[in-house]
Amino acid sequence: MDNQEIISTRDLSIGFPPAGSQTSATVVGSDINVNLQGGEIVCLLGPNGSGKSTLIRTLAGLHRPLDGRVQLSGHNIDELANREKAQQISTVLTDRLTIGNLSVYELVAFGRSPYTGWFGSLTEQDEEIVSWAIRSTGIEHFVDRDVLRISDGERQKVMIARALAQDTEGILLDEPTAHLDLPNRVEVMRLLRKLAHQTQKAILLSTHELDLALKAADTLWLINRKGQVITGTPEDLVLDGTFEAVFERDSFDFDRSTGSFTLHHPQKEPVHLTGDTVGVFWTRRALEREGHRVTESNGTELQVKVQQDSNTFSWQFIKGNTTTRCESMKALLDELNDR
Repeated sequence: MDNQEIISTRDLSIGFPPAGSQTSATVVGSDINVNLQGGEIVCLLGPNGSGKSTLIRTLAGLHRPLDGRVQLSGHNIDELANREKAQQISTVLTDRLTIGNLSVYELVAFGRSPYTGWFGSLTEQDEEIVSWAIRSTGIEHFVDRDVLRISDGERQKVMIARALAQDTEGILLDEPTAHLDLPNRVEVMRLLRKLAHQTQKAILLSTHELDLALKAADTLWLINRKGQVITGTPEDLVLDGTFEAVFERDSFDFDRSTGSFTLHHPQKEPVHLTGDTVGVFWTRRALEREGHRVTESNGTELQVKVQQDSNTFSWQFIKGNTTTRCESMKALLDELNDR
């Protein structure tokens, strides 16, 4: 059974209208035809300046399209009043929170404003929805604290809770993991994926976290430097080369076999690497960082064998008829660099 289409675009062009002495609009992206469906998490990826934030804001009705149209559940967004938009789509933007003297609970409760108005009192049903949003994001233990006295990771979860309290079919987030450390970035992505699947809401987020997006997203929207948006399942976009092409740079490569980016270095001698799976994974990273090409076929002058004994790793470095045992990765790299 197909999920409900929450947001769709037809021949959409995004950008900025003429300003000042300009005679023509600044087009960031064009011919954009995408669909956001309920129950899926979609990650919007692209190089810096490719138009991710502009697309998010256009889909939310905060920027007018230059051409084409945006539809919310089949209705043209331009024909909807602001309150109607707010009852269908909630947004979490990158703007820093500056409001003080406001508790976490009060901020989450603001999510009900499209139904109550800014100064409307909450009904019993409103309070039930606010409590559900708080429980769903796991912020119960600090709901009474001032919003300016919580960490960045906690604040981002509060903003997601506010969007949930708005009780919309779609949630749009612009770089929700920005300014967060790695554990909080992972936690936010895991939370958004869980919410999309459990609540059947459509969740779209822009991010620079390419590795997390590949693991968490049901669908990727890739926006390239020409402003074109290509959509698909993450693995399909990796295997057909689209993902790699969008992020192609002179300074790094995307390795399809590992799903990670590798830095370019002047090529050193190739190394044949074998041994324990975990040890081989991390040894490959180290060798490639040092500029060696790691091969799966024997026949190279340099060979490395990784051995594991309990939680201890060791390496045999073989060059010709000489074998050297190394007890650490650093010792192995030093041995390679001395050759």
